[in-house]
Amino acid sequence: MKPACCDRGTMSDWIDVANAGDLPPGATRVLYVEDVAIAMINLDGQYHALENLCTHDNATLIDGSCNPDDLIDSGEITCPRHGARFCIRTGEALSPPAYEPVSIFPTRIENGMVQVMLE
Repeated sequence: MKPACCDRGTMSDWIDVANAGDLPPGATRVLYVEDVAIAMINLDGQYHALENLCTHDNATLIDGSCNPDDLIDSGEITCPRHGARFCIRTGEALSPPAYEPVSIFPTRIENGMVQVMLE
């Protein structure tokens, strides 16, 4: 069973996922919103939300072995299973064996809360 973490709304609503202060620059967190696993990453003060699945083989991108310093230095996330790299900002696949981008979700800060929108 996936943990409840978020105020849920319809698929086109902004959804509160975390207090902005709980995700300082360099922080990562996996959240579940509407049954979607989302990798939330604060990259240099900008919040980014990506589906937490590699498009090559559905491996988890952030799984506890992720080194936040590597994310900050490169702006990329690497799949721990086969090494496919993705741009945190755009979701673009940057290296084989992945060729399809990961889904990204809009984020914003509203009243001190990080929000995402699933479209």
